[in-house]
Amino acid sequence: MNLWIILIVCWYGILCEVGCRSVHRYKQAPQNLFDEKNKEHWQLQAQWTLRSKVLAPLNKKVAKNVILFLGDGMSITTLAATRAYLGQQRGLNGEELKLSFEIFPYTGLAKTYCVDNNVADSACSGTAYLTGVKANSGTVGLTAAVKRGDCEGQIEGRHSVTGLMDWAQRAVKSTGLVTTTRVTHATPAAAYAHSADRRWEADTDLPSKGPRCDDIATQLVRGRIGSKIDVVLGGGRHNFYPKNEIDPEGYSGYRSDGVNLAREWLIKKKSQGRTPKYLYNRNDLLNLKVNEYDSLLGLFSPDHMPYHLEADGDDPTLTEMTRKAIEMLSKNKNGFFLFVEGGRIDTAHHETKARKALDETAEFAKAVEAAVRMVDAEETLIVVTSDHSHTMTYSGYSKRGTDILGFTNKLNASDSLPYTTLSYANGPGYKPHEKFLRHNLMLDDINHLNFTYPSLVPIVRETHGGEDVAVYATGPWSHLFTGNYEQNYLPHAIAYAACIGNGLTSCQSL
Repeated sequence: MNLWIILIVCWYGILCEVGCRSVHRYKQAPQNLFDEKNKEHWQLQAQWTLRSKVLAPLNKKVAKNVILFLGDGMSITTLAATRAYLGQQRGLNGEELKLSFEIFPYTGLAKTYCVDNNVADSACSGTAYLTGVKANSGTVGLTAAVKRGDCEGQIEGRHSVTGLMDWAQRAVKSTGLVTTTRVTHATPAAAYAHSADRRWEADTDLPSKGPRCDDIATQLVRGRIGSKIDVVLGGGRHNFYPKNEIDPEGYSGYRSDGVNLAREWLIKKKSQGRTPKYLYNRNDLLNLKVNEYDSLLGLFSPDHMPYHLEADGDDPTLTEMTRKAIEMLSKNKNGFFLFVEGGRIDTAHHETKARKALDETAEFAKAVEAAVRMVDAEETLIVVTSDHSHTMTYSGYSKRGTDILGFTNKLNASDSLPYTTLSYANGPGYKPHEKFLRHNLMLDDINHLNFTYPSLVPIVRETHGGEDVAVYATGPWSHLFTGNYEQNYLPHAIAYAACIGNGLTSCQSL
């Protein structure tokens, strides 16, 4: 059953239950509890929310399993717009809907700045929410003592930091990583790598002069943490193949050292006594018999995986990868830690392609919903958050149900030209003014999949935003995630709930 149907059914049941009690109290039931013009609609809705919060028990069990979902660039504005996007696809207004994780009982706000920048990138923020230490922009798995590009600082080692992936492995839990970007991209890299520059994904990316650092792909296969990850699913295959080799789908590799890291991964796992499987297409993933393997590497695209709206069916969806990862990891009696990234929300925003960004957010919500259905809610902590915001705004005074991706339906701007409900503070969607007038958007096909939404400031790639991001949590100790806190607090709270790491845990007495 689809997310929006579930929410409507649940709400209908709530209204019926509370409405029946209203019959006894008021002697007359409301005529239509779904009518927003009916005061009982809002009163009963608010009363149910209140009751659910008052009666919700605190789960203080140890979190056997942890799933951390990260919507890259998933700002609060993106969430609000995606609700409308989903609802309008199904003939509803949309604003009244909730995404799968928005029904989680506990919500907080995380502050995302880097040590050196007021607006975060995915590298420093990834280091914060995966290791518990804030870092400099562009660096992965290193303290702020290392500046971007400082290879010697990376090699030195004493500034390296580890986090949830390492702590879970030390607790003999299974670990997994799922992403729609390259598995060596900044966000997933923060789970296992230490790199002075997020761009050093393959050896070809390293500086030609000076000391040679281990690239991120190499660290995934040979590193102490990366080599122990049980499930890795995503894109970025070319970073694992040498330039003189063609991968299974006919694409050339990118590495300059002549090493085939995909083959090396298989050999290394077998030497550890494991039963590994390497995949590169959706069909093999869906048909995989999880009981026959204990290690899984899936590299489904040479670069980032395609946007959902452009996929041709040869690549698995985020939901499909998440399901398979949970199936694999759930075999461990000690539990697991799984990190799942919806990474193409971010890349779409950078291109100011709001349609793609909202659709990727909807796909992300589906993956969360799938995970919730598969795990035991009493023993699994699920946290959903973002690494940073974007500059997309949601403005105007349009009537309910107005196409979220279209024009506002109120008065035009003071220059008598229309404007879209969604726009960006900066980015490639900027178009020069003509005769002191804005570009007339009526001349554009705003319904096109690759329409770049208007931007105030011209820049090749739209930037991130600096405001706080939302955090949603359910399961053991999920009440720890309320309030406003630094982003690096997240892994400490997760570790407390799961009794992993070297800090305070729920298994210790204060």
